[in-house]
Amino acid sequence: MTSLPAPRTTLTSLWLSGIVSSVDLIAKARDVLGIEIAQLQHLSGQLDHGFELAVEALNDTLFAEKKIVVIGVGKSESIGHKFVATLNSTGATAVSLSCQNALHGDLGLLSNGDLVVALSHSGETAEMMALLPHVKKRAAKIIAVTGKTSSTLAKHSDIVLDTCVREEACPLQLAPTSSSTNMLGLCDALAMVLLEKRGFRAEDFAELHPGGSLGKYLLTRVRDIMRPGHEIAKVIPGNTIQDTILAMHRARTGAAVIVDSNEVLLGIFTHGDFVRGYQENRKIGDALVGENMTKNPVSVRENDLAVEVVKILRENRIDDLIVLGENDRVVGLVDVQDLSQYGLT
Repeated sequence: MTSLPAPRTTLTSLWLSGIVSSVDLIAKARDVLGIEIAQLQHLSGQLDHGFELAVEALNDTLFAEKKIVVIGVGKSESIGHKFVATLNSTGATAVSLSCQNALHGDLGLLSNGDLVVALSHSGETAEMMALLPHVKKRAAKIIAVTGKTSSTLAKHSDIVLDTCVREEACPLQLAPTSSSTNMLGLCDALAMVLLEKRGFRAEDFAELHPGGSLGKYLLTRVRDIMRPGHEIAKVIPGNTIQDTILAMHRARTGAAVIVDSNEVLLGIFTHGDFVRGYQENRKIGDALVGENMTKNPVSVRENDLAVEVVKILRENRIDDLIVLGENDRVVGLVDVQDLSQYGLT
């Protein structure tokens, strides 16, 4: 009688049998992440002058109104697609070029003077090696992102960025894990440092993302979310604190803005100021607000991006932010409680 082969012992079968617990699975997941983190730290430590040269080359390419062409095979090609998407979303013109398709007509996508970023862990992929001589004829420069600095790709590139790893997170040391993470991380680093070098701003990012919630979040101005001047509590320094509290009550706000006769900002007085003052002086209501206000309070301009409001409120740990127009005149107020309705929390 022919005996049946013994069933394969897998992590799944062990887990179902109760030998491997969910704790073991989580521990193994943490091992994977720990290995990849360690390899990213190794990558960070070995960055050298080549990275600076790469950023300069990318910047020069864009300044010359040429484009960045990213090539790769397999997992590297997938990472290249993400790199291209990140570059384009930050105003850096970039395209992906399939090595295989390039050999059958798509090479026309690569114009003279373009810069090529070639992604390959081994640096010896057959499709890329076949394309490399044709790329060198057209590209102004080639930046190799590879784990093998002695590879053919590295030897024929102008700038080489090393993404080598000491250990893959795959227990079989077969599936690209740490190596692909390092490549993705380095591409992100290139894109973000290039962004800063070019002086790319939040406003620029917003212009490239006009649709959906992200576009709304980035394109909204302070004037679009503020409480207008006629709806806030504004008093002069000679008003009493009792008058000020009544003005705050009528405006349903937790702060009053102190202005001069031309409505130029002088200070702010909040409900918290009143509570703290009342604990020390039960007759504080008769005192003048000008003698108890906070001078030179934090403020924003009505044409600033609304996202700046969120940052300022968090950094200064305040609930109310004064909005100024021309000549430092008070034109509105942003209350932290209003942010949620605009999706800005």
